[in-house]
Amino acid sequence: MSNLTIAHDLSASAEHYLERIGEADEYAAVDVVLGLIEDGVPAEDVLLRVVAPAQRLVGELWASGTWSVAREHGATAVSERAVAAISARVRPRPTLGRATVACADGEYHALPARMTAEVLRLRGWRVDFLGASVPGRHLVTHLQQTGPDVVALGCALTTRLPRVHATITACQAVGVPVLAGGPGFGADGRFAALLGADGWAPAADAAADRLASGDLPSFPAPQTTGHLAGEEYAGLTRRRADLLTRVMAGLTRSYAPMASYSPQQLEYTAEDLGHIADFLGAALYVGEPAVFTDFVTWTCDILAARGVPADSVSHGLRIFHDELEDLPQARTLLAKGVEAASGAGGPGEGTR
Repeated sequence: MSNLTIAHDLSASAEHYLERIGEADEYAAVDVVLGLIEDGVPAEDVLLRVVAPAQRLVGELWASGTWSVAREHGATAVSERAVAAISARVRPRPTLGRATVACADGEYHALPARMTAEVLRLRGWRVDFLGASVPGRHLVTHLQQTGPDVVALGCALTTRLPRVHATITACQAVGVPVLAGGPGFGADGRFAALLGADGWAPAADAAADRLASGDLPSFPAPQTTGHLAGEEYAGLTRRRADLLTRVMAGLTRSYAPMASYSPQQLEYTAEDLGHIADFLGAALYVGEPAVFTDFVTWTCDILAARGVPADSVSHGLRIFHDELEDLPQARTLLAKGVEAASGAGGPGEGTR
């Protein structure tokens, strides 16, 4: 079979697989992936060219409002079962070193890290997959007990970067290099370098290739990252709870549509304000305005798909701005956020 035919077949299989996980049909989804393996398709190709692209579409369908949160969760849960089925069916003997794969503390998007773990296993590594949200101190304890050659650390959200930074430093302190991966490190991995990671890979196969090249140090040198964080990040973090209470109160008083919000809508609004504070903090930590403005644009687009006008975001950002009189860098970022919100989203009817 030619490579073109294989590519076409896997594309069609990915569409079929998406249909099955969209219906939360675990048995049918597992049949799809195991059937491909039985037909001679390498397990790595099934993971990266069937499961992975289908999962990316799941995220897009949720973001557009086409799929509900429940349907997205159900599809992801089925994919986790499918990956587990592939792992149980294809079990190569480890011939290389030992790798620990984990999600950063506070990071619950575990499926990409799981797929990285499986690709490394298929390439011959002995892998300890620790799952979602592994606290740094517990990860370090595991490293001291098992002595792996590398830690592959996943991070999907930039809000986790301050914790990631502490984890990277702790891993290196016990002599284990860190290979970073996931969109939380930036599309080009720039935050992985900024936080002192020993390497970065954009996808599971790239991670395996990077480790195969052997260019990660065995005993990393301490990284110089004294420019990170700063007083404003610390101040924002310290007062987060009180700040959110004040902003919510101000928004309730001054944004007329909130008078008719249901308890659930008020809960969603409080969650959105928490995300704004966290992304603002992350942008301050790494000194990158795009971390915040990109989040604002994304939020406006998500809310627009659900009928919520972008001016609700702008209004909240202005209240944050007024509350943070003593944090000039944060106020500058919030002003940029208001500009981003003015060019994002679309008309809405103020409902969620």
